[in-house]
Amino acid sequence: MSVQPKRYMKFLLACVLFFLLTPSMPRASAGEENISAISNRITREQVMSMPGNHDAIHVSDHVSMPPLTTEEERIILHKGTEMPFSGRYWKETASGTYICRRCGAPLYRSDDKFDSGCGWPSFDDEIPGAVRRLPDADGQRTEITCAACGAHLGHVFEGEHLTRKNTRHCVNSLALTLIKEGQNTSDAKKNADNGVKTPNLPCSGVAYFAGGCFWGVEDAFSKTAGVCDAVSGYAGGSTVSPDYEQVCTGRTGHAETVRVSFDPARTSFEELARTFFEIHDPTQVDRQGPDIGTQYRSVIFYTDKAQKESAEKLIARLRELGYDVATQLVPFTSFYPAEDYHQDFAARTGRGACHMRVPRFELPARPTHVLLP
Repeated sequence: MSVQPKRYMKFLLACVLFFLLTPSMPRASAGEENISAISNRITREQVMSMPGNHDAIHVSDHVSMPPLTTEEERIILHKGTEMPFSGRYWKETASGTYICRRCGAPLYRSDDKFDSGCGWPSFDDEIPGAVRRLPDADGQRTEITCAACGAHLGHVFEGEHLTRKNTRHCVNSLALTLIKEGQNTSDAKKNADNGVKTPNLPCSGVAYFAGGCFWGVEDAFSKTAGVCDAVSGYAGGSTVSPDYEQVCTGRTGHAETVRVSFDPARTSFEELARTFFEIHDPTQVDRQGPDIGTQYRSVIFYTDKAQKESAEKLIARLRELGYDVATQLVPFTSFYPAEDYHQDFAARTGRGACHMRVPRFELPARPTHVLLP
């Protein structure tokens, strides 16, 4: 990705001001937590005891990380900021996955990295559930931390119109380690200067499905084998960061959507899409049952060509069976998580679990009538 040239100087200035306004935190005293002491060998139990949303991502049974340097401690533990244009990853273009320097949890994909011109690594999306957003101590910005261990990463900004997703995660290089595509454990230890062990990436798959009320869709996918996390939200519209009331007007263009993160070793996008077609009625237009409106339309927001082709194949099969499929296939652009009270709604309240599975791929839409003699 690239940034519009006219915006370069504006955002360069903004990013330099960001650095100047970020306080330089003092080093830990002898009585404070020594991150290096626990970073060398973090177990699942230790990670699960740290602050963050552990349900959102998979934490491997054992992740071996080397001790943090003094400068890494300043950034990761004490919320410091490295100098712009000084980090190892701000100009990095290699393909791979960026993991947390503290605990090894996968955070960002290289496909979501872009050059914002600000001097820090910039991403317009995170691996689903991997990054937590918190109000910054300055009362103005939004801090981002590793959801698995609470490590400080940097800040997130919206509304800058630098990419189609209109989001910029501004991350310190020292908070990250890049595991390059195709790199194995021994290569990672040899080539990644800090020698971090390559972790398994079990929850690296992501899919976006809109099939009526997101309470039921989320509930159905959360119970599906191979799914790591299901998050209710909004996609397919033009308004940045819409709220529920705005979406309900039908004027933002969003559909109630569920972001599904999954383990590619246990399931596939095609299997999840098959489930999607069986937990809602894909023949209904701008509605699902009593829920009427464009926000309840049936959509698959595909993230790549392979997902689109898989969805097209399933739709063709359903049409062969006599289903007049109305599901739209739309390129994914952005996803905004819904308000907290919508998340895990069915599990918390016992209501909203209305998306029952119908084996449509086994049942013709129009049963054949046999004339008896």
